[in-house]
Amino acid sequence: MTLALATLPTRRDEAWRYSDLDALATAWPTPPVETIRVAAGEAIARVIVQDAGDDAAVVRDFSVELEAGAQATFHVLNTGGKLGRVTIDVTAREGAHFELGAAIIGGGEQTLEIVTRLNHVEPNATSNQVVRSVLGGKATGSYLGKVAVARGAQKTDASQSVKAMLLTRTATANAKPELEIFADDVKCAHGATVGELDDNALFYLQSRGIAPAEAKVLLLKAFVGSVFDGIADADERARVEAAAQAALERVL
Repeated sequence: MTLALATLPTRRDEAWRYSDLDALATAWPTPPVETIRVAAGEAIARVIVQDAGDDAAVVRDFSVELEAGAQATFHVLNTGGKLGRVTIDVTAREGAHFELGAAIIGGGEQTLEIVTRLNHVEPNATSNQVVRSVLGGKATGSYLGKVAVARGAQKTDASQSVKAMLLTRTATANAKPELEIFADDVKCAHGATVGELDDNALFYLQSRGIAPAEAKVLLLKAFVGSVFDGIADADERARVEAAAQAALERVL
């Protein structure tokens, strides 16, 4: 046990700066990284729902290798555990595409994290990441996303959109989209915002006879729901949306 604890990350590591290292220690060492290789011209889709019990510490690590022209679409719902962390490390070769739609929904004293790294190593690859967070109580929700464009990866097109909604003044949202670019012919963009529910929108819904709690759920469902629109399987999409709504109702 002492040997395992000696290898625990520290806050000096940027990827773990906002994490709950005490909770992490209870689950250390974490399970092995799941490696996914997508052959040239092929496409995969993964749906990940992290809804562990209240006292659990869960870390799920993915390494994705996209060969030329390959595509991978990930949809992530991160709602469970004292510590819930999902990391995705992607290597995109020529003409490959990676798509991420993710939501973090937490309350109480949860720490929920999504950490991504997009390695654009060859020309003409694209990536798009959309992350939405809803946080109440004393919860901490973090998205750390790095896009690294290698010197020869010309014509890269990468975007990140990160938005967080705080339901209480004691909740914390950390958003750190990051670009590291060594090529000179690329299109890369990122944006991050943190806000609160729109009082005018709430008033409008309530003036139409909708109860305050239900009005909040409707607005928050619209806020996070768009990230799951790309789930092709209707039953799978309904399952994720139901899990997201249940999580929203818990944090209100």
